[in-house]
Amino acid sequence: MSSSFNMTRRDMLKNSVLSSAGLWLGARTAQSASRSPNEKLNLACIGLGNQGNANLGLVSSQNIVALCDVDSARTDKYQAQFPKAKSFADFRVMLDRMEKEIDAVVVTTPNHTHATIAINAMQRGKHCYCEKPLAHSIHEVREMQRVAREQNVVTQMGTQNHAGENYRRTVELVQSGAIGDVKQVHVWFGRPGGWRRYKHVVDRPKQPEPIPKTLNWDLWVGPAPMQNFHPCYHPHDWHYWWDFGNGTLGNMGCHYMDLIYWALKLKYPTAVATKGPELHPDSTPFWLDCHWQFPARESMPPVEVIWYHGRNTPQPVLDLGGP
Repeated sequence: MSSSFNMTRRDMLKNSVLSSAGLWLGARTAQSASRSPNEKLNLACIGLGNQGNANLGLVSSQNIVALCDVDSARTDKYQAQFPKAKSFADFRVMLDRMEKEIDAVVVTTPNHTHATIAINAMQRGKHCYCEKPLAHSIHEVREMQRVAREQNVVTQMGTQNHAGENYRRTVELVQSGAIGDVKQVHVWFGRPGGWRRYKHVVDRPKQPEPIPKTLNWDLWVGPAPMQNFHPCYHPHDWHYWWDFGNGTLGNMGCHYMDLIYWALKLKYPTAVATKGPELHPDSTPFWLDCHWQFPARESMPPVEVIWYHGRNTPQPVLDLGGP
């Protein structure tokens, strides 16, 4: 059985995204304002999984003063590389003990903890780099935006492809009119069920699994409703549970739709139609077909954007081929 959802209204929910026009690593906190502009930032890296490892490598030229992860195996792994950094499991303890030593934080944790961590850090005047999707809900994003403005801190959302030369060149080509008027866009992520490793698990597991000895499961769950540990949540498949993630569209759409929004100067759709499997209360859809209608922008005509993931691809469009 499948379900459909249609929505039309003038004011769609405004998903405000925090980003900075300048270089995030050029920011300085109030306590470092008197330092030389060439001096390095004191960074705390929170979340050291796959993407956390990548981000840590990208900022390793700065002073890494703190490493924080709910799994001590991860902090232990990087302690040798950053021997002067202090290790923590709880970001709150880290901020309490090292508030005066930290200039900025890099947040690379599961989606459901982004806002809690970022807001706590920004309230203490810390600049913040936070992975995409920025938060777990629109409400959380708005709260993050409010606190960032109140504290006057520099922020950036981690959407790595946005900084790529190929993205910028594509935007230039589209906006220069090189391909003519764009009236329909097809975006797809064909992998069934997204990046799920536990594809057979749809209902919440009833039998708990042993918690790894190095993992603080209570801290991992954080602000979400408590669940028994199971590997279908951690370390990866949390993306596909409403309590922790935002599904394939929320996870990969940030990358794939970013180019479309940028190149076509999109803001808020006037109509949305979505088709997918019957809504599950706990796990996110294995497939979706989504249609957004956008009005004309400047010299650009109205455009329809269509997203597919899971079971469908725009085969008639693919059959057209290309140069």
